[in-house]
Amino acid sequence: MAKRNIPVKKNDEITIQFEDLTHEGHGVGKLEGYPLFVPYGLPGEEAVVKVVKVNKNFGYGKLLEVKRPSPDRVEPPCDVFYKCGGCQIQHMSYDLQLQMKQNQVKNVMRKIAHMEHVPVHATLGMDDPWRYRNKVAIPVGENDGELITGFYRMRSHDIIKDMDTCVVQDEVNDRLVEAVRRIASSLGISAYDEEKHTGVLRHIMVRTGRQTNEAMIVIITRTAELPHQEELVKELTETYPTIKSIIHNVNDRRTNVIMGRKSKVLWGEEYIYDTIGDIRFAISAHSFYQINPPQTKVLYEKALEYAAITKNDVVVDAYCGIGTISLFMAQKAKKVYGVEVVPEAISDAKMNAKINGITNTEFVVGQAEKVMPWWKAQGLRPDVIVVDPPRKGCEVDFLEAMIGMQPKRIVYVSCNPSTLARDLRILEDGGYETKEVQPIDMFPQSMHVECVALMSRVDE
Repeated sequence: MAKRNIPVKKNDEITIQFEDLTHEGHGVGKLEGYPLFVPYGLPGEEAVVKVVKVNKNFGYGKLLEVKRPSPDRVEPPCDVFYKCGGCQIQHMSYDLQLQMKQNQVKNVMRKIAHMEHVPVHATLGMDDPWRYRNKVAIPVGENDGELITGFYRMRSHDIIKDMDTCVVQDEVNDRLVEAVRRIASSLGISAYDEEKHTGVLRHIMVRTGRQTNEAMIVIITRTAELPHQEELVKELTETYPTIKSIIHNVNDRRTNVIMGRKSKVLWGEEYIYDTIGDIRFAISAHSFYQINPPQTKVLYEKALEYAAITKNDVVVDAYCGIGTISLFMAQKAKKVYGVEVVPEAISDAKMNAKINGITNTEFVVGQAEKVMPWWKAQGLRPDVIVVDPPRKGCEVDFLEAMIGMQPKRIVYVSCNPSTLARDLRILEDGGYETKEVQPIDMFPQSMHVECVALMSRVDE
């Protein structure tokens, strides 16, 4: 085979036209058929690009100047957008963001699942795609003896010093992070030093209930004791009446994991509450709870529509977490069985069922791929299985267990289109047909996209 002639070298400055977007939102331009991937480039634009890396089949470039901007290019409202990396596509109109996410799902359905004709609907977006996040966990550092808080610069652990707000966070989160930092700084509480593994304050986490306006502050330290905790708690609670809970979490390990295993309530309750639709949820410091409540309602309503549950149906909710999807399904079903590997999540799920007076649920701690064959051996035959796995998707033995239970319908909720497509292919080979896929924009201004897919057994 003839060796490919690469038409550019590292550090070349070239003019290029962008034709497409990668799944990471980078512009794709070609020079003599050789693709260059360039962050912040948009389709249709002509731009001057510096080549920063050259591989055999493609290269990477840095955007120097946009000579002919796309009508979809917008000015990012965030002052630190090009430093931060928490959001990747604020420079893109929201219409293009939604279209790009639909195309991303279509591409993986074609390339990974080998399903050309399955409908992938237009992405369901938000009326206002800003200030939607109900949770923030932000690192703490020091600068000239003062505490600073901010997200890390891209591909680093350097805190962005000039960051006092985040345009995708609930404004209450911003205010409470700033309050903890200011008060802790005035009390002389030191920041954690990652390199030396010294100091006290590692992260400040805030969770808010969108419908209840309740707020929880989690103060994460390296040390077992939080210095000046009485003064800190007193000033916070006297100044901010929305605070319902202040938790101290200890993480004494050298790790990138934010929270440690030990938590104690310094003030107020262990939980705050929020509602999605008619269901009320108790949320602890460790609970997994979707970060975009308005879109979570859209997501769950779509899952419920696809499940098409009747009052005689039995449902299995795999990876049930604190019971969010289970309780929505239980309003329609005869019985819902939930399984989750995290014991604390199952305790929360049982409590949430009790809070809402829902009695037709049963929650079990365990790995879904082991619990489901056991359920099958006990004679459980679900009509519907709902699955909402982590980003890595489902284990093959779990997918086989699901096929073995032969539900009429499978509703697959996914936060990773690639693993969704991979798993749908396996389920199709096991006797199921993918009917449709609905992308939902849970994370505006970022590259992430959530999907709900409906599958039916072929003999139904």
